[in-house]
Amino acid sequence: MTVLLLVLPDFLLIALGWLLLHRFRFPREFFNNAEKLIYFVLFPALLFHSITQAPGNLAQASGLIQATLALMAIAVGLSWLAVPILRPDSRDHGSVAQCGFRFNTYIGLSIAGGLAGGAGQTLMAVIVGFAIPVANIAAVHALARRGKHGFLKEISRNPFVLATLLALAVNLTGTPVPAVVQGTLKHLAASAIGLGLLCVGATLSLTGARQSTGLMSWMLAVRLLAVPLAALGVGALLDLPPDQRLILLLFGALPTASAAHVLAARMGGNGALTALTMSVGTVLSAVTIPLWILVGTHWIH
Repeated sequence: MTVLLLVLPDFLLIALGWLLLHRFRFPREFFNNAEKLIYFVLFPALLFHSITQAPGNLAQASGLIQATLALMAIAVGLSWLAVPILRPDSRDHGSVAQCGFRFNTYIGLSIAGGLAGGAGQTLMAVIVGFAIPVANIAAVHALARRGKHGFLKEISRNPFVLATLLALAVNLTGTPVPAVVQGTLKHLAASAIGLGLLCVGATLSLTGARQSTGLMSWMLAVRLLAVPLAALGVGALLDLPPDQRLILLLFGALPTASAAHVLAARMGGNGALTALTMSVGTVLSAVTIPLWILVGTHWIH
């Protein structure tokens, strides 16, 4: 029951976002603009603030960083394993492959805060800070059709990547951040998660794109079952501290980022199939995340 209460507020906010759009008739343009605000301002501020608030953590988290990169490599590899096994349409696979390795940072940071307070949220910020560039490179590579120019352009202008690199540079060089700047970033960061979860709910769509059910099922199994199981193994193999292993497990259990369908549609992929896969995964994660946390708390501690 405690685990359910831990994740319930996040999924209630997601449900509220869906209701605001579909029942209370909030205009779609409202959520589109809110997503832009989160993407370009609020969430980069949250990443920067979280990573720079704990200067000592990066030096102490080398094992966690190694585990993150290993877990992302496993997730990407499992997503591409669908090609020789299922032989899917290349456009469909390029679109949906990201559903196997991209992750919803709003849900992750919110639940991490509930699990372990500010320390848990900082650990999650470090994880996503290193995982975001990998996920974006892999997702854009799968969809890119015009060689390296389009690929590099997508990566170089991603605000999450830029905020992470800047925060890491500040952290590693010990550059002080003025208190007034940190205070402003703290307020922006506080707005990011709640609004982000509302927008996740507004993007949910369980209709359309019923084709490629085998491919969709494969990516859901990778994202919600195989990757968290791998997180348990990687954490144990690298002998991470219990708190890091639990946050790594939570990271592995996260559903796909809600922006995955936007990238697929923008780069000429199957946006409808990606949206459906993301939506089904988000709904199912309301069950799988509590189960993995329950497994983790017993297995790790």
